[in-house]
Amino acid sequence: QLQLVESGGGLVQPGGSLRLSCAASGFTLDSYAISWFRQAPGKEREGVSCISSSGGSTNYADSVRGRFTISRDNAKKTVYLQMDSLEPEDTAVYYCAADTPPAPYICWFNGMDYWGKGTLVTVSS
Repeated sequence: QLQLVESGGGLVQPGGSLRLSCAASGFTLDSYAISWFRQAPGKEREGVSCISSSGGSTNYADSVRGRFTISRDNAKKTVYLQMDSLEPEDTAVYYCAADTPPAPYICWFNGMDYWGKGTLVTVSS
């Protein structure tokens, strides 16, 4: 059974850091681009960051660029989202998703094949 499981969420003060993990089971991660999304209360889901299957291409939403870093370890079948300088506006449920774009250097936020169930990040003092 193909599964993505997020972990690493929690409560953190503004300016703090968290590292989210997205672990895959039931399939080989290295064929998939992985994207992180988030959904805050009362807001639409938005794409946060993505990484191509090759790991050579990444993309970030303007709101997180320079503060978040995405990486992957295919041997561990895990993708990470390092979140630094967190702001209250980053409070949301964070989801990872997997997809197979037409080239190994592409990642995007469209038509994802598989989704995790999410992990809650709360940034508050």
